[in-house]
Amino acid sequence: MSAHGTISPATSRRHVRVLVVDDNEAFRDSLVSLLDTDELQVVGQAGSGVEALELVARTAPDVVLMDVRMPAMDGIEATRRLKELQPSVGVVALTGFEDQWAVRDMLVAGASGYVLKDSDGDEILHAVRQAASGGGVISPEITPTVIEELTEALERARVRTRQLEVAQEALLERAARRHELISRLGHELRTPVTVILGMAQTLSKGSAPEAERDQILDTLVSRAQALTRLVHRFEAAVEAGLTEWADVNEVADEVATSSPRIEVQRSPGPAMATLNRTAARRILEELVENAVAFSSPEATVVIRITVANGAPEVRVVDRGSGVDPADIARIFDPLEQGEELNTRTHQGVGLGLTLARTSARAMDGDVMLESSRPEGSVFL
Repeated sequence: MSAHGTISPATSRRHVRVLVVDDNEAFRDSLVSLLDTDELQVVGQAGSGVEALELVARTAPDVVLMDVRMPAMDGIEATRRLKELQPSVGVVALTGFEDQWAVRDMLVAGASGYVLKDSDGDEILHAVRQAASGGGVISPEITPTVIEELTEALERARVRTRQLEVAQEALLERAARRHELISRLGHELRTPVTVILGMAQTLSKGSAPEAERDQILDTLVSRAQALTRLVHRFEAAVEAGLTEWADVNEVADEVATSSPRIEVQRSPGPAMATLNRTAARRILEELVENAVAFSSPEATVVIRITVANGAPEVRVVDRGSGVDPADIARIFDPLEQGEELNTRTHQGVGLGLTLARTSARAMDGDVMLESSRPEGSVFL
């Protein structure tokens, strides 16, 4: 030691430098006596976590014996901050009783060892030596507790990992659905575009009789408008995977403002679901438009919202003549309608129900025909 009380480099290399931290002065003194060996050297003492952090910067210890329970700043927080500042410093946690939460928190904070204060002196010395060499020791009295805690933590991690795997699988499935939808987009749009193009060419060539030109123009405008609506539906279906937590009642209220013939019936309280509001509204608009179109002019269309097992169920009830049983299997197929082409009274390209179902499935839901009778149908 030099005249100024500092440790010479040669002496420092021969000793493991130890800082003792405990708010009980008598216990600190006993630890200092225990650590007074040929291979260990106590370079400082601290009575609190704050004081320990100050001394670490000045004394550069190899190992810190850290009391867990201290006022102001406990050993867990002091260890966390110490390891952020000096990652190479070993920390051996000291506690007067078995505490599985303290064990876990100290190990997470960066402690490499954990011993009880009433442990045998050789055990404490061994823990300090192990910490100095990069190893770790946990007292046999608390090892079963630590193993149990770590086992539970690993099990929680395993469950969480599986949850993430399931979420990833769901994302991949949604991506596949959207890819399928986009792949079909060109095919499904080709029919209405071909009809519009054919009409436009007929008009441009002047081959249509004068008496039919106005009718062709009206049909052309109608088909173009239908195509625009179709594109909007595709956009909503493609974006259906971008979801938020929302109240289905609010979406139904927005749709109901479009016609005085629409009535919303709901159960008390919100009907919350993970959905894309734009897509959800388009789905409901499609079902309501169908219901209005196929019901008598004076009939009311009902949007009925209930919550079953925490999940909202939305039913659209019309007062039409029902769906022919022979048509039920195909009404959700692309370019299909319940009416035959030569007797059709309701215009459209037959993609509304297809897109509604595709959008709903992209949000982990579905659209189906729940019931159909001569006095009306219910879509769920």
